[in-house]
Amino acid sequence: MNYQPVDHVPNHEVGVWVQTKQRWREEGLATDDLSWDWFTGEPRWEMDPREYIDVRFDMVPPYEEKVLSRDGDTEIIQRSNGVISKALITGEAEGMRASMDEYLSFPVKTPADFTALKQRFRAASPVRYPAYWREFLLPAWQQRKHPLILGKNCSTLGFYWRAREWMGTENLSFGWYDEPALMHEMMEFIADFTIETSRPILEAGVKPDYVFINEDMSMKNGPLLSPATYRTFILPHMKRLVAFYKSAGVKWVVVDTDGNCELLIPHLMECGVDAIWPLERTAGMDPLAIRRKFGRDLRLWGGVDKRELAKDFAAIDAHLRTFQPLIAEGGFIPTVDHLVPPDVPLANFEHYMRRKLQLLRGEAF
Repeated sequence: MNYQPVDHVPNHEVGVWVQTKQRWREEGLATDDLSWDWFTGEPRWEMDPREYIDVRFDMVPPYEEKVLSRDGDTEIIQRSNGVISKALITGEAEGMRASMDEYLSFPVKTPADFTALKQRFRAASPVRYPAYWREFLLPAWQQRKHPLILGKNCSTLGFYWRAREWMGTENLSFGWYDEPALMHEMMEFIADFTIETSRPILEAGVKPDYVFINEDMSMKNGPLLSPATYRTFILPHMKRLVAFYKSAGVKWVVVDTDGNCELLIPHLMECGVDAIWPLERTAGMDPLAIRRKFGRDLRLWGGVDKRELAKDFAAIDAHLRTFQPLIAEGGFIPTVDHLVPPDVPLANFEHYMRRKLQLLRGEAF
């Protein structure tokens, strides 16, 4: 991340669909011998280990998760975050659906709903941290020799993500215009809650290598909110949040958003964001083009087109060779641009990992 010489670039990956794991089991992989938590590493494919501080930034208490009704091959479910959705039963495996839900209802419809919802977000509640973390975990965190991250994947939710979970995409899109006072209140609350929930860990002297702020605020063709809207409502609080983390010793702040977030990148960089991930290729997020446009101050993670992995070995090799200049330059960690889908054969994935490891060590092929 500092553009300095290294023995190898980090080998990270995201994970797979459950349906992919099932396919690979049928193709001969001993799936029960793997952890399947690729964020913390997977020795079979020489993924580098990472440790995540398990801070809970979710609702406490959550809503009761329950099936409200079933009709044919669909069911209506109330989720733990209060969202009610219609889910497809067909193709479900180990809790993973074969398609996205249809979202029907969200917990915040009025300012009064938000006032009530805030009671589920009491910052720094003791239950938000591992039991006896100061006694058992803190000494090891302070003497570690591996990357340490504040919050597990998709725990440290950002401003757009939380507001969308509370209101839904359509209602949020109107909310910036119809309920500006409520939106300002939400953005301020999100920053305050995230800071105060992070504070006990950081004030204990822990200096995480990075924090992921999960936003998912873009679609295929661009952001789900305008740059002007981002600047008006989110930027001041994002800047405050990033400044807090860096003042407390967090080295890097990374924003996770699928889709094409290019129009928002200047605002993210103004806030002090160091990296973006996962650079979704179907949305036109080419890491080489992004580096040319925004320079080395913006580190890049992801960028490997999952569609290429479903082709043949030659296509995979050709795709990976395009990353050689970025890997040599630094500030770039190539990973598949989301979960590996079930159209990717095991043989293709293993070839991809062998070739990627060569690139990460600086070896051409």
